[in-house]
Amino acid sequence: MTHATDADLKRTPLHARHRALGARMIAFGGWEMPVEYSGITDEHMAVRTGVGLLDVSHMGEVEIAGGDALEAVQKLTSNDASRLDVGQAQYSVLTAHDGTCVDDLLVFRLADAHYLLVINAANIAKDAGWIKQEIVSLGDVVSVNSSSRYSLLSIQGPLARDVLQPLTGVELDSIGYYRFASGEVANARATISRTGYTGEDGFELFVSPQSVEQLWDAVLAAGHSAGIKPVGLGARDTLRLEASMRLYGNDIDEKTTVLEAGLGWVVGWDKPCFNGREALMKQRTEGVSRTLVGFEMVEQGIARHGYEIYADGEKVGAVTSGTRTPYLKKAIGMAYVPVEASVVGTEIAVGIRDRRVTAQIVKMPFYKRT
Repeated sequence: MTHATDADLKRTPLHARHRALGARMIAFGGWEMPVEYSGITDEHMAVRTGVGLLDVSHMGEVEIAGGDALEAVQKLTSNDASRLDVGQAQYSVLTAHDGTCVDDLLVFRLADAHYLLVINAANIAKDAGWIKQEIVSLGDVVSVNSSSRYSLLSIQGPLARDVLQPLTGVELDSIGYYRFASGEVANARATISRTGYTGEDGFELFVSPQSVEQLWDAVLAAGHSAGIKPVGLGARDTLRLEASMRLYGNDIDEKTTVLEAGLGWVVGWDKPCFNGREALMKQRTEGVSRTLVGFEMVEQGIARHGYEIYADGEKVGAVTSGTRTPYLKKAIGMAYVPVEASVVGTEIAVGIRDRRVTAQIVKMPFYKRT
């Protein structure tokens, strides 16, 4: 969370809707955003068992286009964008030259030589500048920070498809996971992407800021009988933690490498060149000294961000994310620990107030939908 005065904070086009629904607003990544409406537990459970609607218009978008667009995306990101079809997306990392994480992002292939990068809200200016700097020598390619052109809604949960389908002529079942299509939704032109940050099936809708209010209202109305809930950042955070999805600024940042973060699966090792490749290849060969793990509290207590982690009586790190989750009803968390303390089943301790509380390393993800 960030600290800023109300005058400093940006607002999405749905700000008035959030206020009218009684949302509690907070500062996040330079934006004033809803953290909860009916309560974090209520909203979390709506997504796990039914359907929820999130305003994620604070996210940033950078478009890369030109004859050398693929070369640019390949250089900038860890994953192999050459494997993308038009209409397909992938999770990736914007890598620095030392293999650390400038940001994590989604890469969408809009056309043969046109890509859309969806980046984190707090990193928009930093990422846009980094991208422009890194591609300046490549030739036929340009990057444009087009964040102001997009608003973004996320409809998540096992009933997401049933709620959204009556609003569009696009056959949603034809959109595979991490694929997208274009069409009208509630009379608004939209890109419909089968992606999300909750661990559930769902769709993200890219629309113009001028259309997002009518779309928000239409989705809430269409989902009324299904018990749809507006969902704030609080439940979004507990949902993504249950699904072991990394949060930039907590679980990954410019001091953590892609491999330390356990994201080796989003590295295109066969690519001949990308930022950080040499550093990551070295780590792949020699191994990392620390790694991100998931843990579950054995004794009573809730691990919060920043709490100290101990192994064999020695301080070895700090909690990067942690809470007691509404669906699993377990106190869980993530932390960087030495590799020798990372084996599933290993006991560690979390410093909670004035005591050290036992926890155990467990396999991630904590939750995976069936």
